[in-house]
Amino acid sequence: MSKIHPEFAFQSRELGAQIEDTLGEPPDKKNYAAVVKSLIGEYAKGTDIDDVNLLSFALADHMSFDNPAGLLAHSANYDKGDAVKVLAMVSCADAAASKALATVGNNNPELARKAIITAFLYKNSKRWTAEDHSLESLQREEDGEDEDEDQLTPGLDIDHLFDSRGGDND
Repeated sequence: MSKIHPEFAFQSRELGAQIEDTLGEPPDKKNYAAVVKSLIGEYAKGTDIDDVNLLSFALADHMSFDNPAGLLAHSANYDKGDAVKVLAMVSCADAAASKALATVGNNNPELARKAIITAFLYKNSKRWTAEDHSLESLQREEDGEDEDEDQLTPGLDIDHLFDSRGGDND
């Protein structure tokens, strides 16, 4: 299984929260559709909105992920990748969404690449959520194999915490 870059995992979860917040409770699909349509319109006319989640939000429901294995492989690196290859792995049936994706792909290919992968991971969470992206896991990964100096192992250096006289503290 491909290793998902932690920033893509984070962005994907943020996208899910953003979609849920926009839908609201109970879900207001008209409002959601209006927000998506507005964003697509802005991106299609070339408005410079340099936000991975907003572009993902706008296009997530309109993109067909034509090469899931390739997109999963490209999710290992957040900071650099081949935007042209990633753009070739998706398509949009909706004309406005297709224009928005093409416009962003030409003006800001890195934004398009990141947004496509983020939307793909959001829409295909079962393909990658088995991996542990918890804060603890990310910290372990960051820290490497070194043991955290602040953690005490039971039985070590804790005798001084207890009064040696027991309950006779009068």
